[in-house]
Amino acid sequence: MGSADIIPGVSGGTMAFILGIYARLIRAIRSFDMIFLRALARGDVRQAASHVDSGFLILLLTGIIAALLVFTRVIPVPYLLKAYPEPVYSLFFGLILASVVYLLVRVERWRVRDSVFLIAGTIIGWLVFTLIPVETPDAPWFLFLAGAVSICAMILPGISGSFVLLILNKYSTVFNAIGYFQLAVLIPFILGAVTGLLLFSRLLSLLLNRCYRATMQFITGLLVASLWVIWPFQDRTYEMVGGSSKIIASTPALPYEIDGMFLLSVLLFAAGCAVVFVMHAMVKDKTTGEE
Repeated sequence: MGSADIIPGVSGGTMAFILGIYARLIRAIRSFDMIFLRALARGDVRQAASHVDSGFLILLLTGIIAALLVFTRVIPVPYLLKAYPEPVYSLFFGLILASVVYLLVRVERWRVRDSVFLIAGTIIGWLVFTLIPVETPDAPWFLFLAGAVSICAMILPGISGSFVLLILNKYSTVFNAIGYFQLAVLIPFILGAVTGLLLFSRLLSLLLNRCYRATMQFITGLLVASLWVIWPFQDRTYEMVGGSSKIIASTPALPYEIDGMFLLSVLLFAAGCAVVFVMHAMVKDKTTGEE
């Protein structure tokens, strides 16, 4: 999930969905409630930790932080995306496309309203992905807002938190702050992210409990829309903003030539598809959290 959140157009929530931990993740996040706070107030740390599935969250958070540090300092993924975008995006395109196919195929007795929510999710997702980055302030209040909005995108499959940061013109600001521990940026951003995460997880949990089928079709539509921006072969336009190069426009295109880079992209695309289908063959129904 941490690796995915670095890549504009790919959602950490999408990776959680593909890996079969999405439902458990939402349940764990929304468990930070009054029961948890009362247990802490009584000094009952064991009950508090058990209530929020702390073992799962600690392992997950450790992996996310490790990936963010490794892929911003040791292996600079933002640079690799600019230098070799086709192979990197091909892997994620295969992962997401295979997940969409799996989700659509397993729907029993397709209904008209399923199509309505699927199309609605696709249209809304496409509108988000075609937004153009805008100039925004670097004030702490806006960093708080950027954290709240982007974290909602990060846990919602299909909408990329990194892409939202690009739209808000805070991608380089935030990831440079992560790489170099710039607390003046990180503190308001993290506070906003925590606030957005706690509020949005409750909304998602409510929708999944009360409108499961419609919510799943809407999420699938978001995944379909994300394929527009994750398609490996794009005509991308970059612009220097704040001393760094940022993508400001991206339009899907056909491969220019069949060369080594194209063949590598095809191989990684196939590997992404294979990972999803093998995973679901091994662990039945884990993608939606069902047993």
